[in-house]
Amino acid sequence: MTIATSQTDRLGANPFVVEGSIVAGSGIPGPNFALGAVAGGDRESEWVYCQLVLAAQTTLQPGQWFQWTKDYVASLLTTAGAVVGQRCGVFSGAAQPPTLTGGPVGAITLAAGTYYIWLQRNGQAPAQVASATAALVVAETTTTAGQASAPASATVGTKAIANVNFAAANQTFAATTINGSPVLTNLSGLNAGSGPFIGAAVAGTGIPGGATIAGISYSPNGVIQSITLSANATANGTGVTITATGVLEATLMRPFLSKVN
Repeated sequence: MTIATSQTDRLGANPFVVEGSIVAGSGIPGPNFALGAVAGGDRESEWVYCQLVLAAQTTLQPGQWFQWTKDYVASLLTTAGAVVGQRCGVFSGAAQPPTLTGGPVGAITLAAGTYYIWLQRNGQAPAQVASATAALVVAETTTTAGQASAPASATVGTKAIANVNFAAANQTFAATTINGSPVLTNLSGLNAGSGPFIGAAVAGTGIPGGATIAGISYSPNGVIQSITLSANATANGTGVTITATGVLEATLMRPFLSKVN
C-alpha cells in the first residue's frame, strides 16, 4: 500500500502545487479552478480545491489535517476550531510528485496571504497523527493545529473524524548512522510511497531525542537513497532499527467531523 502520487482526472490540475499568494492587481489569476472542484488520481485519490487564508507565515507539512466549509474555505484542524459536519482531509504535500528526477512531495513555507490548495479527501495519503492504533477506523482531533490522533479509545472533548484508518501505528526500517552526521544511509525495509515522510519523529540507537526527518533524497528512479535528520547521530551503527512516528500512511474515505466525543 502506498500514498497517492499522481493526478490525471482534471486537465491542468496539479494537487501538489500551491497557488498564490494572490494579491489584487498583481496579474496572478486566482483561483484557477472553481472552489470545490475535484481532481482524481492513483490509489483511489481525490483532491478538493479550496481557499486558504493565512494571517501569518505558515509552513505546510505533508499530512496536515484541514477542515473546510460549505464554501470551500479551508483551515487547519484543531479541536477548538473543529465544526461537526464539516468535511476534512489532508495536505498531501507541495511541489511535484515522484518522477524520474525527484521524490515525493514535501513541505512549503508560505507568507501571510490568500492561497488556493488541493486537499486530499480519498485514497492513500500521509497523515499527521499524535498516536495511532492500527486499523482503527475513527480518528479524532487534537489541540495541535493540523494534527489528528487515533488512540485505542476516544478522548473526551475531542471531535471524531469518521472514515479514516491507519495501516500501522508506526513504521520501522534499518539504516547506517554516523556519529556527528544527520544523514542516514544504507536504508532497507522501506519504500518511497509508504514513507517515512518529512516531519516524522524518529527514534533508535544513536538517534537523539526529538529528532525528526528534515529531508529525503532519491535516486533517479524514485528509490530513497538517504534521510537527513534534524539532529546529528550520536553513535556509529550499521543495520540500526529506526522507528518513525507522527506522519503515517492513512486510508482516507471522504472523512468528516462526525461528533463530539
